[in-house]
Amino acid sequence: MLALTTFEIKEKLRLYSELIRFNRPIGSYLLLWPTLWGLWFAADGFPSLKLLIIFSIGVFVMRSAGCAINDYADRDFDKHVARTKDRPLTSGKISAKEALVVFGALVLIALILVSQLNLKTILFSSVALILAATYPFMKRFHYFPQVHLGAAYAWSIPMAFVATTNSAPPLEAWLLYVASLLWTTAYDTEYGMVDIEDDLKEGMKSTAILFGKYDTLIIGALQLCTLTLISIVGVLSERGLPFYIGILAAAAHIIYQQNLIKDRDTAKCLKAFLHNNYFGMFIFIGLALDYWLD
Repeated sequence: MLALTTFEIKEKLRLYSELIRFNRPIGSYLLLWPTLWGLWFAADGFPSLKLLIIFSIGVFVMRSAGCAINDYADRDFDKHVARTKDRPLTSGKISAKEALVVFGALVLIALILVSQLNLKTILFSSVALILAATYPFMKRFHYFPQVHLGAAYAWSIPMAFVATTNSAPPLEAWLLYVASLLWTTAYDTEYGMVDIEDDLKEGMKSTAILFGKYDTLIIGALQLCTLTLISIVGVLSERGLPFYIGILAAAAHIIYQQNLIKDRDTAKCLKAFLHNNYFGMFIFIGLALDYWLD
């Protein structure tokens, strides 16, 4: 009986890890890069080890919480999509209540983490929680759930500034916030292009549907605006050559992504989405190297 119980526990943990996409960390990477941009700019170089650890763990925890509440929100819709019909909650392997418990537990961990920071950061974190908890439901109400996701993912940037300086985020923080929001909108539109047929059948809304035949053009424009805003932050922060080399590398990656999505092939659109990890990484490497060599 004990062996069976141990097996059941292990199976539940495996299913919970699938629920939070532990084996698919791309979402954590895409949230991590703008968080690191914010920390480095806010600290004017390498941030404190304490902040780096708290924010890095927080990225994983909040992304995982977002996956849990997303699957809860989409548990009926996902049954009709080949890519998602076998998810633990949708397939009935775990219950909706269990998904909510996992979400609640992860939010509690996030609150414990943020409680180690100053009061202003704690107050700012409440916005992050509201954005993360409401995002999965937005595709039922408007065509901009990707923008809502961008607002949630980018919120780590003003939080990083407040945690570092214990004061209101400066202009640079908000420019970086908008840049991250636009970038997230762009790559999540690429992701939306993968599911566009299923979304249309189920009456769901997305920027991929809204943009229509102009989708690839708008994605490219959003990415260029992202790089422009980050470059402005670089100018305001007096960054040097390595930073702008990182910007150029990211710009070259835009061309690569445009080549992938030009025919709207779903497999290539998914590949373009996944490759945004490198877009964010190029910018961070340039930024970190620039501060290191400064």
